[in-house]
Amino acid sequence: MGGAGTGRRTTRRAGPGRAVDQAVDRTWMARALRLARAAGARGEVPVGALVVAEGRLLGSGANAPLGRVDPTAHAEIVALRRAAKGARNYRLTGATLYVTLEPCLMCLGAMVHARIGRLVYGAGDPKVGAVALLRRRRLAGLNHRIEAAGGVRADESAALLREFFRSRRRGGKGPGVQSPPRRGTEVVVTGPPRKRVGA
Repeated sequence: MGGAGTGRRTTRRAGPGRAVDQAVDRTWMARALRLARAAGARGEVPVGALVVAEGRLLGSGANAPLGRVDPTAHAEIVALRRAAKGARNYRLTGATLYVTLEPCLMCLGAMVHARIGRLVYGAGDPKVGAVALLRRRRLAGLNHRIEAAGGVRADESAALLREFFRSRRRGGKGPGVQSPPRRGTEVVVTGPPRKRVGA
């Protein structure tokens, strides 16, 4: 294996008989980061995702819950839907999903149903990231396994998210978009005040 500065690409093992080219992972993640930046410019939480099979892009997506008025429109779901539509098959067996932020439980479930073979993500999400679930014995009954690798361009992904939320705290909301709740934060639902009993 070649390391940094050797002029050769670095590879690592990725399951039985497979080697993964880290330069290829970094290249696809750079494309996902461009999608994330575009989402941030629209006022969405900046997350981008790609579905790739055999070196070919099948589908791409960026966070869009606000623009689509759809709580399921995470970057991963958008990319999976586009990939499935293009393939005319909801099974994307063996494909790789690249995403700039560790997926939540909903997105991970969609990947299992789509039979994604490999997940590559950038920054970890300690609050709602669900990748740790893949390693739990309780999920041994699942009929599909996803290989996961994190930390690809993680610093760039994390910096993009930090800057987005820093801008929100300073009052920057983007063009005509309400400030969204941060992925993984508690959302408090408010309504009319309750009447006290006996009042």
